[in-house]
Amino acid sequence: MADKIRVGVIFGGRSGEHEVSLMSARSVLSVLDPQKYTVTQIGITHDGAWVTGGNVWQALNDNKAAGLDRAVIFGDPSRPGLYRVDAAGKLSLVTPLDVIFPVLHGTFGEDGTLQGLLEMADVAYVGAGVLGSSVGMDKALFKDVMRANDVPVTESILVTRAEIQNQIQSVIEKAEAMSAYPLFVKPVNLGSSVGITKCSTPSDLYEGLMEAARFDRRVLVEHGVAAREIEVSVLGNDDPQASIPGEIVPAADFYSYEAKYLDDRSQLLIPAPIPDETAARVRELAVRAFKAADIAGMARVDFLLDKNTGELFLNEVNTIPGFTQISMYPKLWEATGLSYPALVDSLIELALQRKADRDQTERQYRREG
Repeated sequence: MADKIRVGVIFGGRSGEHEVSLMSARSVLSVLDPQKYTVTQIGITHDGAWVTGGNVWQALNDNKAAGLDRAVIFGDPSRPGLYRVDAAGKLSLVTPLDVIFPVLHGTFGEDGTLQGLLEMADVAYVGAGVLGSSVGMDKALFKDVMRANDVPVTESILVTRAEIQNQIQSVIEKAEAMSAYPLFVKPVNLGSSVGITKCSTPSDLYEGLMEAARFDRRVLVEHGVAAREIEVSVLGNDDPQASIPGEIVPAADFYSYEAKYLDDRSQLLIPAPIPDETAARVRELAVRAFKAADIAGMARVDFLLDKNTGELFLNEVNTIPGFTQISMYPKLWEATGLSYPALVDSLIELALQRKADRDQTERQYRREG
């Protein structure tokens, strides 16, 4: 038992991607080898309550978290591990933790907020740090970072919820001046295609802006490209490697939430049927983006390949991508030669390596002499 790595798997979350997180977490939990790991399930409810206990995953999936124990991880590194909070508010240690595996998509999990807590707690965790997570999550900032690093992205404008609520006609005119239809409207800080609308008319744009503003105070309007959707998986820390690319052929007009998770007519083509030089370019740009945004551990990098011009645009990066066994991120690695269980093992090892690297950083300044 002493030689086993103590892993806390966190899932659920206070975001529109709560259910997607549960899908991913079920797969991760199923392959964590009990000979290597002691696993503790940590759930976060829709309301943001941290819970632990028996089968946390099943309780959250069944919306029956009331019977679970409240839990907390402190940002104080002198109190490491997971703690239980009883009805009287008394704390007791559940278990020390060597590494956290966050399987939390979207806000309060993928955006750097959880990563900040784990940095304060001084515990190893899978995936990108505070900076890489927040840059990767913020679609507008991410585009600016890509432009600064000569990675091609589509033209776009950024607007706020207040502008949409108070000056929506002006926003529509600004968007139409930026690009002809179709336009895509997206919440800046969300994933799994939640709140995204393809707009072909001013009325579509009006509805799309109102929809996106439900999920974020900042909204991105992008030039629409008649594109093939090409994705590649990246794995590593300072020396990341890219998988072979795959192609999404969505069941809908684009790869919407419904097309991803509810409609089994969407196709994943692995490897992507693209020329070798295009595949090499995709892999090179994916690694460049990964490094430019200071991402670590993992990311799925999504590209748009213009059907008419052959131009390649980086669309977005997902620092905690969908992680079911049929999700694109693990499937691309499987096709590249790394099985799902081996991928999970690699991510935990990368987390421990990154923690060892962080531990070399001096936290106190001592003047000589």
